[in-house]
Amino acid sequence: MKNRRVTLADVAEKAGKHITTVSLALRNSQRLSAETRESIQKLAKEMGYRPDPRMRALVSYRDRNRDRINPPVLAYVTNWNSRWGWRETTAHPEFYAGAAQAAENLGFNLEHFWMREPGLTHGRLNGILKARGIDGIIIASHVREIDELLKFEWEHFSAVKIDYFPHKPELHVVTNNQLHIVRLAMQQVIRAGYKRIAFIMDRGWDITVDNLWCAGFIWEQQKLAPKDRIAPYLIPEKEPLVDWLQRIRPQVIISKGSFVESILKQLQWRIPEDVAFVDLFNEDTSGNVAGVRQNHFRVGELAVETLASQIQLSIRGIPKIPTTTHVEGTWIEGASLPYLS
Repeated sequence: MKNRRVTLADVAEKAGKHITTVSLALRNSQRLSAETRESIQKLAKEMGYRPDPRMRALVSYRDRNRDRINPPVLAYVTNWNSRWGWRETTAHPEFYAGAAQAAENLGFNLEHFWMREPGLTHGRLNGILKARGIDGIIIASHVREIDELLKFEWEHFSAVKIDYFPHKPELHVVTNNQLHIVRLAMQQVIRAGYKRIAFIMDRGWDITVDNLWCAGFIWEQQKLAPKDRIAPYLIPEKEPLVDWLQRIRPQVIISKGSFVESILKQLQWRIPEDVAFVDLFNEDTSGNVAGVRQNHFRVGELAVETLASQIQLSIRGIPKIPTTTHVEGTWIEGASLPYLS
């Protein structure tokens, strides 16, 4: 005969505590003292208590579908040059939109906090979040120029980063798979018959993704003969882009549209008659532009889903083994990349 499953009520009876107290302790709630949490957690382990995954799923479903006067808040923490400057750049508005949608679906409110608010130190923001009972944090839209250690009391928080900056502390990361995105573009270009491939990227953007843009390009470039390999052009280079393009005369350019549009007009090069083009940030729906859709909205959604899972499982603090979850890009066919005969 199988042994009966140890329940919360069993642990509560043995500990001489109310079942709610035991539940809070096993969820590592900061409402209890560290001593109380540790003693109950130790007792539960000794008794062989294990949470029921079906019951946990039921509670999660009930919480998501219950009308709340004050839904729990997730902090969306940015460190851009201005409070809303990240709304004016590529990807970041969609990160936030995806996160906001997922938060709503899961029964949370998403609230923005800007780390450069006048007088707002790390310690003060840490105190504000604790005082308001906010235990879930998404670190997003953090400029690479400020790659400093975030000095929060991480043992009180569940946290996820979108993108790589800041590098410290090493939290779980959700980001676009930039290595795969540029490799996917290169694979499609080579399959279409092109050999002289120019890759143009902003130097700072490549640094922001830990140089994965260039890494993916150079990786796939090894499939080409050495005479056809063109070194990446990272803006700004000493040689003006217009001169560089005239000198190397590529068959195709892989880049972001806004990086090359004015230069191609200056050169009077037509797409695809004079040079083919692949946009790594392709949102075109007309079929005119080939490239990769990066699915930024999904990055934001997945960040919140990952954070909600940590909160549900009472996982707080800096992980011993941080993980990176990648969102893949989607290849979009377009007239700007015709197949060579």
